[in-house]
Amino acid sequence: QVQLVESGGGLVQAGGSLRLSCAALRNPFSDNTMAWFRQAPGKQRELVAEITTDDTTHYADSVKGRFTISRDNAKNTVYLQMNSLKPDDTAVYYCNLGASDRYNYYNYWGQGTQVTVSS
Repeated sequence: QVQLVESGGGLVQAGGSLRLSCAALRNPFSDNTMAWFRQAPGKQRELVAEITTDDTTHYADSVKGRFTISRDNAKNTVYLQMNSLKPDDTAVYYCNLGASDRYNYYNYWGQGTQVTVSS
């Protein structure tokens, strides 16, 4: 069973930076997509950024130019560098891994890490 372990959340002032990390333990899928989602109080969970094994990336419009997603395939780890943070970025951030084989699609979630941006 894949386990996603997140770290790096915290409290930061507006304009500051944080870096989130997510390690995928016991990951048997050499070809996968890793992503960060976030969920603010009273709102639906939304995609922030995703990256494929060959480093193709996609970002939500709200974070383009401020956030950068990257991955280290040898370490099965994905990172989210968040710069120029705004109070609207306050949310619980969740790591996600998606993969498939010839029979099924698999989707795994981390436990979430809180990011709070003060004004």
